[in-house]
Amino acid sequence: MIPPRSNADVARKIFLIATEESGDRLGASLMKVLRQRLGGAVRFEGVGGQAMAREGLASLFPIEQLSIMGFAAVVKQLPMILRRIRETAAAVTEASPDVLVIIDSPDFTHRVARRVRASDPAIPIVNYVSPSVWAWRPGRARAMTAYVDHVLALLPFEPEQYLKLRGPPCSYVGHPLTEQIASLRPAADEQKRRDAAPPVLLVLPGSRRSEVRHHMAIFGKTLGLLRDEGVAFELILPTMPHLLEAVREGVANWPVQPRIVIGEGEKRAAFRIARAALAKSGTVTLELALAGVPMITAYRTAAIEAWIMLRMIKVPSVILANLVVGDNVVPEFLQQDCTPENLSRALRDVLEESPLRRRQVEAFARIDAIMSTGDQPPSVRAADIVLATMRKARRAG
Repeated sequence: MIPPRSNADVARKIFLIATEESGDRLGASLMKVLRQRLGGAVRFEGVGGQAMAREGLASLFPIEQLSIMGFAAVVKQLPMILRRIRETAAAVTEASPDVLVIIDSPDFTHRVARRVRASDPAIPIVNYVSPSVWAWRPGRARAMTAYVDHVLALLPFEPEQYLKLRGPPCSYVGHPLTEQIASLRPAADEQKRRDAAPPVLLVLPGSRRSEVRHHMAIFGKTLGLLRDEGVAFELILPTMPHLLEAVREGVANWPVQPRIVIGEGEKRAAFRIARAALAKSGTVTLELALAGVPMITAYRTAAIEAWIMLRMIKVPSVILANLVVGDNVVPEFLQQDCTPENLSRALRDVLEESPLRRRQVEAFARIDAIMSTGDQPPSVRAADIVLATMRKARRAG
């Protein structure tokens, strides 16, 4: 049990905004620690999902309304999105909280934050999960100084980037995945399966329907080429319940049928026995690196979105695992390079005892030290900075 601070912190009001499932989980963990730190004398308001609801938040609206992917879909829903931005900013101003915490989803949350700062500059604003200013739109970091008082970073290299880009104060609080390492690392019997033949190969086409749609056909052809080359493997495809129908439809014509496992627990169990993975780029690459699973990564999207993305990227890799270890050890095949021929060749390398595989294994062995937060979990570090920002604003007022 984390001891409460002091009576000076009694009856604080904290407004939180999270519009995606990952942000909702971060928000829920943060709320739990804040309640402990404040001795239970705290009231939460804002926008969140089921996890934050379990911690006592009544959301202004269902966050599923903002689960929109793709340029065309966003344009179609733009009037609703803009209305929700206005309504949320007005609700913050009316609530006049001791602190506003915006969590990820910068296209939504930062628009709200700018409106709040304009209408009531006295409300301190903390941004939990940095926008990818190091990857694209670096000018956004300096612009954030006008409406963000502190950034809570999940990745260890981000504070240095904010200094370089002259952004607001930024502190590394740690990634929530570091609290789940035990569920990603194999026990002795699982390690035996990881080392045994045929090797377990994971295929991870994405966490959204649009991602599954873009990757399934190419991934299926890749696995067919690998099999035709005489490479033996046991194929596992982890997915979530809401994607099961799309995944089953996508694998129907695959020349190699995977064993589909559903849910977070089954996914982690598959990670613990896997020898290698074919993954769509994203947070899952960091998850695989923490699990010690060598991988190759791929990404395909609509042509117009790819054209915009590739011209905006300012980093030598879009793979989180590469950025964290500071070395491009994981091959990435983007857009026109994402072909079955390229993917199958690289997959063969990470399944076998190749220099590529050894390089990844050695790099991933350093990741615990790189991402360490000492003896404090990320949610505790984050809560302490939120409270410090809140107190600083009270003293200034």
